Amino acid sequence: MPKTPIVSAKQAIKAFSKLGFTIVFQKGSHIKMKNEKGQTVIIPNHKQIKKGTLKKGILKPLNISVEDFIKLL
Repeated sequence: MPKTPIVSAKQAIKAFSKLGFTIVFQKGSHIKMKNEKGQTVIIPNHKQIKKGTLKKGILKPLNISVEDFIKLL
């Protein structure tokens, strides 16, 4: 299993856009994205997203593996 990459909010938004997610709105430093299935993801608007936040808070609820996410980058 590859290591969880350190990515910025811009990189994460580009990756999730490839999966069909679009930005719904932003409140403070958090960007909410939604896809056609109704799944939502909240991305913290930071220069570096912490590895734990990315893996457990963003990818795990969407059932996206680290390998699949790296391919989208």
